[in-house]
Amino acid sequence: MSDKPNMREISSFDKTKLKKTETRVKNPLPTKETIDQERKREPSP
Repeated sequence: MSDKPNMREISSFDKTKLKKTETRVKNPLPTKETIDQERKREPSP
């Protein structure tokens, strides 16, 4: 097998056969307010 793709296959690829998908964020970053709340909960050393 070659590392290079077969250009014939690429040029004949049919994008209409692809399924539509919805992108969702699985693990969003915490907001500034959430970080501040967490800091208040932790006891200082």
